[in-house]
Amino acid sequence: MKTGFLILLASSSLGAGLLVSAPQSRESKPIEGNLLNVGHTFTGLKGVALDGKEVTVPVAGAKGTVIAFSSVTCPLCQKLEPTLASLEDSYSDRGMKFVFLNPSTIESAGEMKQLVQRLKLDGPYVHDPKGTWTKALTAKTTTETFLLDPSGKLIYRGAIDDQYAIGAALPAPKNRYLANAIDAMLAGKPVPVAVTEAPGCLLNTEPLPMEDATPTYHGQIQHIIQRSCLPCHRPDGVAPFSLDSYEAVKGRASMLRYVIDEGIMPPWFATEGGPWRNDMSIPDEDKAALKAWIEGGTPKGDPQQAPTPIKFESGWTIGKPDAVFQLPEPVAIKESGVMPYVNVNVPTNFTEDKWVDRIEVIPGDRRAVHHVLVFIRTEETANLNRREQVANQDARDELGGFFGIYVPGNSALVYPDGLAKRIPKGAILRFQLHYTPYGQASKDQTRIGFRFAREVPKSEVHTASVANVRIAIPPGADDHKVEAEIQVPTEVELLSFLPHMHVRAKAAKYELTAGGKTTTLLDVPRYDFNWQLNYVLAEPRTVKAGETLRFTAWYDNSENNPANPDPTKTVRWGSQTFDEMHLGYIEYIIPGEKPGEGGAGIRRGPGARAAATGVEATFRRLDRNSDGVVTESEAGLMWNRIQAADANGDGKLTLEEALKYFGGRRR
Repeated sequence: MKTGFLILLASSSLGAGLLVSAPQSRESKPIEGNLLNVGHTFTGLKGVALDGKEVTVPVAGAKGTVIAFSSVTCPLCQKLEPTLASLEDSYSDRGMKFVFLNPSTIESAGEMKQLVQRLKLDGPYVHDPKGTWTKALTAKTTTETFLLDPSGKLIYRGAIDDQYAIGAALPAPKNRYLANAIDAMLAGKPVPVAVTEAPGCLLNTEPLPMEDATPTYHGQIQHIIQRSCLPCHRPDGVAPFSLDSYEAVKGRASMLRYVIDEGIMPPWFATEGGPWRNDMSIPDEDKAALKAWIEGGTPKGDPQQAPTPIKFESGWTIGKPDAVFQLPEPVAIKESGVMPYVNVNVPTNFTEDKWVDRIEVIPGDRRAVHHVLVFIRTEETANLNRREQVANQDARDELGGFFGIYVPGNSALVYPDGLAKRIPKGAILRFQLHYTPYGQASKDQTRIGFRFAREVPKSEVHTASVANVRIAIPPGADDHKVEAEIQVPTEVELLSFLPHMHVRAKAAKYELTAGGKTTTLLDVPRYDFNWQLNYVLAEPRTVKAGETLRFTAWYDNSENNPANPDPTKTVRWGSQTFDEMHLGYIEYIIPGEKPGEGGAGIRRGPGARAAATGVEATFRRLDRNSDGVVTESEAGLMWNRIQAADANGDGKLTLEEALKYFGGRRR
């Protein structure tokens, strides 16, 4: 090994400055929703190596600096020593710099020199008994590693890999977290996992307070923008403008502060539940830094501290798809007004079942496409000719759950290894597109891309809804509550939640009732129609047979709702935004189910119900196909008793007509 600069903060499990208690996690695994200083810049970290030479991090001219924690005496550190030596040997030729540092107060310099000699480490080994670097990095355990880019920005912290845990070991690691992070950084791509647990001996340290100096754009703000804004606000991104330069960010500084203070950006509205795999919330320390930068006059700073540019995938965020389907003909978008939903069938022509673990919908005209739902139909269900049949089938599609989806804030579905959705042989893709004209006539030819799973999955991903189609929001109501619940017929594991309503919706909540106790799974106290997010759990949530899932939404149909098109109207279920919906989408798997069997799982139907009594309860019982009206064929002999309530005599009794005629009297 010719070069190297890996800072190894080594210490003893028996020495001062350490806690002897076990780490919070026994195994190396990703930490979701907590960046733990990832994105912050660390510059000017200094120490003295065992050979008396001064060491400063980040190293000028290096393509990256890795910081890993270990110990001369910690058992897990000892197991990881060969891996550390191999990493230094492998990456030094690629411009990475490696250094080793020990903050222990009891391990001797002689022990450290023996370690360096035994592992044949090239990088300097620094002894830091005061723990200055440990505090600056808020290090937690003796096996934790840190990866800094050339500017000193922390882009990964956590375990080297997952081969060793407390009380367990694998023949080989399943996840090489540090190596994967280095590879991604050198390739100019986002790291696949930013933070993991690093089981080892706990370090007894306290974080250093933030500096009082005004942050600069290149020194700190650009790192925040890159992480929290550029995924959307970049050339060819989904956002309407780019924030990829100092001038662009400075020019929108006041608006930037506003949307962050108001919680508008980044879009994330969950306050309970989780933890979430796709948490986009911005940390409080980043908010404080942005505020200080703006109040301090938006200084530009030193370009040498700028983060390594991230190379975003062109077009597809899921990588190159294995199969792409698009609308056969462009859809004409009119200049203004509203447009009814457009439904288009696209055959797959698959001659065998296909399993897909990545799905992405890309609109042709992002400005005009509000959302897209893609459903799977067999050839038989797609051959619907009569208009009433088509309407009923579309309703069943919506209630049954989406296969692919594009909504503001979500365009891709990416499932963990071992999970996938099934496209049956000969299936047809049913595109349901909602367009919102924006002042210019245009055309759209939306596409959907699939990446096939590399093998038959262990579990099939299903989608269902907890829904109430019998919405009747009174005029002027500012806090109208609508509920629906399902008693789960078999054990399932929940993966994600996507509440879907329209412009009158103001809040939503998913709850689980088990053993007489109700637990909040997801609380969205400030629902925003413009940002309908899919909240993906970091770990699946088990729901046992017989337990109850409830989805509740609150609606503001008053004049105080600036998005309300007509506060004088009773609002019912409908496709357009001036109508309403009540759809609590859920993705889940069924433990033990053989993929492709299509187990019972969560199904809207007899098990789905909304709390109601009297006239409304009777109406719901008679409305067997859940289309919002009761006909003679559904009511049977009871039709003679309720027909008088059919005010317009069209043979379809609505809930509004029933309530108006029968009032609150007993059925």
